[in-house]
Amino acid sequence: MGTREPGEVFGPRMTLFADVLSVGLATALMSLPLVTIPASLSTACAVLRGAGEGQPATAGRYFALLRRRLRAGDLAAGVVALAGALLFAADLALAGAGLPGAPVFAVVAAGIGAAALLVGLRACARPESLTDWTAALRTAARDAVQDVGGSALVLLAVATAVLCGWMLPPLAFLAPGPLALALTAVHIRRGVISEN
Repeated sequence: MGTREPGEVFGPRMTLFADVLSVGLATALMSLPLVTIPASLSTACAVLRGAGEGQPATAGRYFALLRRRLRAGDLAAGVVALAGALLFAADLALAGAGLPGAPVFAVVAAGIGAAALLVGLRACARPESLTDWTAALRTAARDAVQDVGGSALVLLAVATAVLCGWMLPPLAFLAPGPLALALTAVHIRRGVISEN
């Protein structure tokens, strides 16, 4: 793993890093319609998961896999995710309007939003998300509760991606790649812990 192939300039680890960035850029582009975010992120996780099995982790493989899998269920998952995000934003806006009990409501809404985001992201990392979002969400919810360390890692990865995008906006277009890599690593970590 640590040796370079003939003609390879940087070595396999740097190649994987470049592949993660190209998959991240492809994911960002395909997420622009917003309703394709879950399918785009799920596909990125599948491509990066395949890298561990010797398959290429390239933008070309990403687009080929996404083209084959975009279906009504993927778009429905995107609509549900977008509706949830809009409802969450509206709830926080109402809490900020100074209604009675707003601080408590804001904390509860933030907790529910974080839990929903956590389960949604962990579902994107599951292989079942390629064919069955319901099964992926069910298993991801169980994993989120049973694997508290993995859940903390996912939330930390999201916070890092948001912080990088906030500090340097052009990085926001590359953030989905490292985020997908983190989600995939947490999923693989969960499998390794379950086997031991």
